[in-house]
Amino acid sequence: MPRKGSVNKRKIAGDPKYGNQMAAKFINSLMLDGKKSKAEKIFYDAFDVIAEKSGKDPLEVFLAAMENVKPGIEVRPRRVGGATYQVPMEVNSFRKQSLAIRWLLTAVRNRDGKSTKDKLASEILEAAEGRGGSIKRREDTHKMADANRAFAHYRW
Repeated sequence: MPRKGSVNKRKIAGDPKYGNQMAAKFINSLMLDGKKSKAEKIFYDAFDVIAEKSGKDPLEVFLAAMENVKPGIEVRPRRVGGATYQVPMEVNSFRKQSLAIRWLLTAVRNRDGKSTKDKLASEILEAAEGRGGSIKRREDTHKMADANRAFAHYRW
């Protein structure tokens, strides 16, 4: 964190095929070792599989999946008088998006399957329908926040 002022958010250009910023951020997060063309190929191949399986526009399915995975509330540790409490707090929009991307990719990488494009396609389809590993992660986060509702007055 800088000592003087705040850091401005960088503008990310949309992805090459759809011009969507969320897709571009997802591709950047999917990328390993700076191999962006490989990440784009996996992403767009997964979109082809989604279009084939669902018969809908893959970008709409992807955006619906991202909306379903975004958490509304999370717990943050807060130290009060020697004790650490898990305090439920609302999540801002930038963090919602980054958590959704991170959880979706974690679920894809932990999934058993053939290729990454197939695992990505099936996880996106499941997330759009409201099930899957990433949705379970969001539900667990919401349950934890609900369980710690008693400490909500420690919010700052």
